[in-house]
Amino acid sequence: MFDNKNKYPSGESAGQPLRNPVSVETHQDARGYRLQRVRQQLLAADCAAILLYDPVNIRYATDTSNMQVWTLHNFARYALVFASGPVVLFEFHNCEHLHEGNELLDEIRPAINWSYFGAGSRISEKAVVWADDILAVLHQHAGGKARLAVDKADFEGLELLQQRGLCLVEGHSLMEEARKIKSAAELELMRWTIAVCERGIQRMHDELRPGMSENQLWAWLHYENIRHGGEWIETRLLASGPRTNPWMQESSDRIMQEGEILCFDTDLIGPYGYCADISRAWTVGHVPPTAEQRKLYRLAHEQIQHNMDLLRPGLSHREFVERSWDIPAAYLHNRYCCVVHGVGLADEYPALAHKGADWASSGYDGVFEENMVLCVESYIGEQGGAEGIKLEQQVLITRDGCQALSHYPWQDDWL
Repeated sequence: MFDNKNKYPSGESAGQPLRNPVSVETHQDARGYRLQRVRQQLLAADCAAILLYDPVNIRYATDTSNMQVWTLHNFARYALVFASGPVVLFEFHNCEHLHEGNELLDEIRPAINWSYFGAGSRISEKAVVWADDILAVLHQHAGGKARLAVDKADFEGLELLQQRGLCLVEGHSLMEEARKIKSAAELELMRWTIAVCERGIQRMHDELRPGMSENQLWAWLHYENIRHGGEWIETRLLASGPRTNPWMQESSDRIMQEGEILCFDTDLIGPYGYCADISRAWTVGHVPPTAEQRKLYRLAHEQIQHNMDLLRPGLSHREFVERSWDIPAAYLHNRYCCVVHGVGLADEYPALAHKGADWASSGYDGVFEENMVLCVESYIGEQGGAEGIKLEQQVLITRDGCQALSHYPWQDDWL
């Protein structure tokens, strides 16, 4: 938990990394729970297995990690998880040693890379070898012609699997449903990532000075994440002054000036692969805000608090959106892309559209459940305005309502 009386959690100094409080038993409990969730979804969908290529899904089901960002765009490793059978990881060349001691894995086989990067002009040849290999493993452990869920794959591979008699099922949604409910052990892993993220936020707060670039400041969040065993940061959403309006501008070499607004969105993938997704806003130099800056901040904070107060188990998505905070007309055009979204190993289902036209075009219903983790979003900035404020809070749905998982302080003296 963040201690407002000290600049860093747990009373430690900037020079010392935090001590990881997660036990081996907690980590093992989390990985076992996640595999069970995947298998429950497969059984409910009458699928023999799921073929996973998304590295985040592979991490969720097998707790293996290898070149996560690289394999987001290079299809070089994959996994087959059976509903009632083994977990088979197809790993990148000579990387079997990375997973020693992982009790979830029943077999590690060499991956067959048939992307253009790996196969060049031999794509079709290598894809046939890949499809035959997948079919052989399915026949060995499932027998006969099976229903196979797939989270993502190139069309040529899908056609080859279908030609071999497999009934393919869209698997990304199955994984999202599995991932949406967190166990107590998962929450402990996530709290550790949030503590690491808050250390990075505080480091940015303390290093922030007029005359430095946005990129220089943003580097401190990466520094704290990496030195604590974190993995990557999904975006570079940090902006100052006029670049805060409209939102979604990533960090640059712009030199920040005293008194300007500085906003950021962490999107941090930390230790154990969990996400800490938090937004805060300050002034450069930590000088008192102007009346306009204070107004923008107060409205964004009000939106966050109002919508947090609504969240509870059993509430439908539609009802939540209908009762959500009314964005004043002056700020409606620049509204954030969603009201809330799920979060776990990354941003996850659901992502709920705003009321009105947004809901009519892209809203979908569902129900909030206990132990879902959400991020509550706000961006307040007038179209054509000088600056804007981006805030976000990561929360847990409990049986009694909504509980903040991030304890990094707001700018209470701005409210």
